[in-house]
Amino acid sequence: MVTLSSDATPDVSRRDLTLDLARVAAVVFVVVVHLLQVGVGYGPDGGVVTSRPAESQPWFAAATWFGQIMPLFFVVGGFASAAGWSSWTAKGGDAAGFVRSRVLRLAQPALPLFVFLAVVLGVASLLPIDPAIVDAAALGAGMPLWFLAAYLLCQAGVPLLARLHAVAPRRTLLALTAGVVLVDAARYSTGIEQVGLLNLLFVWPLVQQIGFWYHDGWFDRRRPSVLVAIAVAASAVLAGLLAWGPWAPDLLADLNPPTLPLVVLGVAQACVLRLVKSPLTRLMRTRVLRTVVWLVGSRLMTVYLWHLPVILVLSGLLLLIPGAAPAPASETWWVTRPLLFVATFAVVLALSVLLVRVERIGRPRRTAATGPVAVGWICAFAPPFAVMEWGMSAAFAVGGALLLAASVGLLRWSKRTDEAEGTATGEARGR
Repeated sequence: MVTLSSDATPDVSRRDLTLDLARVAAVVFVVVVHLLQVGVGYGPDGGVVTSRPAESQPWFAAATWFGQIMPLFFVVGGFASAAGWSSWTAKGGDAAGFVRSRVLRLAQPALPLFVFLAVVLGVASLLPIDPAIVDAAALGAGMPLWFLAAYLLCQAGVPLLARLHAVAPRRTLLALTAGVVLVDAARYSTGIEQVGLLNLLFVWPLVQQIGFWYHDGWFDRRRPSVLVAIAVAASAVLAGLLAWGPWAPDLLADLNPPTLPLVVLGVAQACVLRLVKSPLTRLMRTRVLRTVVWLVGSRLMTVYLWHLPVILVLSGLLLLIPGAAPAPASETWWVTRPLLFVATFAVVLALSVLLVRVERIGRPRRTAATGPVAVGWICAFAPPFAVMEWGMSAAFAVGGALLLAASVGLLRWSKRTDEAEGTATGEARGR
């Protein structure tokens, strides 16, 4: 699997390349969606205005039923996590070492982004710029960071959930599903939105668990007709939930906090992914597509984290060129989106060349001390969670940069105490 890192050229001989393609396609689609949500231009009075053009379209809510691909991303991530955990433990690795390596893959690439935002937002606060424009840009730049908080929770739970999957796979699914339903019921019956945050512990781990079943071959053993039936049934359930339940028909609105419809959508997407495996496999036999998937996949974390800041910077630069910034949602604006997409990807890929050394985590240690890993995880989780809840700001950018630096420092240099003592004893005996 292509993971969210940029370490080295992957060995493609032992992986399901269709899942690499699915993950890359999902992130590229996220870039497209965000590109259509960022409208920066001049208003009738000549002042700068910001808007979210795609969300103002009458077709947007219905489009999210097909365009909400984050459940698929967590399904594919679950497959990768199950494969990674199996390989890790087979080589003698422990749970703390596994979590340490996974957190580093997320915290280390996020650190440069928080440093960049801290500097930019700090400088912007000192310049004569409309604070509303700065706040809107900060909010947009921090929009994708919810994923870090959700994925960090999922990765921390892999050792436990993998063991539960091995001994009681159905009961684990039922328990997580019950958690999702109970949290949603409490949230919508009380009207307290913050209750929904508890579903970070259930929704995405449950969708990740579907990826465990995919890794075990459960979907491979089902006949295509059965997978079609499950996908259709899940789609019907989803339609019913959104039509008669308390959930918003816009699946982006159901994203944070995450809700039951995302789980149902994840089931349908997992079935569709398996149904299209044969044509995707044929596509991945072409050298050109394999190269593109590796090129983007090996820089996937950079693409995900930096695409919105790059879109915002490019949109700002266009404001400085007379006639280059069409009014958001105008016909010219829609026509020029493909050009901005190409420019965004070119800049992000160029950035990835500069950031590759910063993001490289090196050879992972198979074991680690639990205490430093736990503290490092908390330091990595707190910044994206805060941004998810309250939005990006200069203060959160600075605090996030400091916490992520502490996380990376702890995780990169932490070792198991008994391992260090054993090394010291061996060296003393050698002398």
